Amino acid sequence: MQPQHRVSGGEHLRSERQTVMGWLAAILHERFSETLLLNPSEPGWVTLSIPGNLQTIQIQSSFEIFDQASSDLPCTQWCAARENWLAVLGGDIPAPGAACLPYPLIEQTTQGYIIHYDILGLAYWMMSRKEEVGRTDLDEHARFPAVVSHAYKHQYLERPVVDEWFHVLGQVMRRLWPTLTLVDHHFATRVSHDVDGPSWYTFSSFPQLLRTVGADLLIRHKPLRALKAPVIWSQARKTLHALDPANTFSWLMDISERYELKSAFYFICGRTDACRDAQYEPEHPAIRTLMREIHARGHEIGLHPSYNAFQQPEVIVKEAQRLARICDEEGIERGAWGGRMHFLRWETPTTLYGWELAGAAYDSSLGYADRPGFRCGTCFEYPAFDPARYMPVNVRIRPLIAMEVTILGQRHLGLGTGEAAYTKFMHLKNVCRAVDGNFTLLWHNSELETSECKALYESLLA
Repeated sequence: MQPQHRVSGGEHLRSERQTVMGWLAAILHERFSETLLLNPSEPGWVTLSIPGNLQTIQIQSSFEIFDQASSDLPCTQWCAARENWLAVLGGDIPAPGAACLPYPLIEQTTQGYIIHYDILGLAYWMMSRKEEVGRTDLDEHARFPAVVSHAYKHQYLERPVVDEWFHVLGQVMRRLWPTLTLVDHHFATRVSHDVDGPSWYTFSSFPQLLRTVGADLLIRHKPLRALKAPVIWSQARKTLHALDPANTFSWLMDISERYELKSAFYFICGRTDACRDAQYEPEHPAIRTLMREIHARGHEIGLHPSYNAFQQPEVIVKEAQRLARICDEEGIERGAWGGRMHFLRWETPTTLYGWELAGAAYDSSLGYADRPGFRCGTCFEYPAFDPARYMPVNVRIRPLIAMEVTILGQRHLGLGTGEAAYTKFMHLKNVCRAVDGNFTLLWHNSELETSECKALYESLLA
């Protein structure tokens, strides 16, 4: 599905703005209170109010600025402390879309408060991923990379800038409407595991096994693992072998249960690229056994659509149906389910419609592969929106904050498994904690071979 060209004309533009306002109102209801009313007022302004109270919050609205698929917007900063407001993360708050800001930015009047910065426009631009629509400056996997994003260029990628501004907005609400009950949010950690390789050897043909063993000896320098390979390969027919270094599923569930968490395991159910998709078939007896164990222990089974599915909604649907059939055959009741795109490949808005058509409740792809941080400007789950057609999409976005290979691997930050990596992960986790959001962590089952990796992973959940 490709974005349709927008029809010009004032009436159409008003309709688009109204749809965006409706979506933003839904987000404000989730974040603050269902009683909030959001309405356009005079041109260039929107008004927040509550029933039975004449005091309002007027917020500047710069729709034209934040309706751009561009990373070249201006950016300045605002010192909250100068005006006796709290910056939840300390220091100055980035203000994308503004070259300069007036003083005072937040002005009290007899009618309430006026905010001279488009907080809601920022939320729309970041959370809809309007910045990414139609972009051609992509990486080798056709992904929009962090390093070309506005957030990276202006050094706020590791800050949930939307959540920071919403925290300020919440303070204004409390001062203006002290009797208004606001939603009480609580920090949570979400862990998930993309099952790219459930086994190093089980699903290999004999020639593939020989090549893998050769790589164990000559490239990875792991002779003991190479010696175990034939045993693992020959004996893992109905269940994954206990000696398989990629078979960390029970350990992962043990750790999650220890810290009262639920792990989500996303399985590949298609092959649109012979080299980059999984070797296993989800119908294999060992995978069925694994799925039954995950379900029996109360953890989640989800979908990891194949490499080229991100531009083919019908493929996501087909792969979701395949997973659903297997779960039905195994007596696995999934309820609301979701997943994550393979290689974090994503095209705004095409990929969204694949998830919607497949009946998914949520997607957790929207983090960057090359840098950790807050691609959507938030660490809260929220309803999706198509910024090309200007319409809500019946899927929820669960932003991905950190993936292990992004921080550990040499291709990206290359921090290894020691103190530097721990510090980076914990910085991101503590930022999410400060705004009472969700720290969503992706750690592949096949990236836990060493005791150092396992110790690091557990320390992040403790």
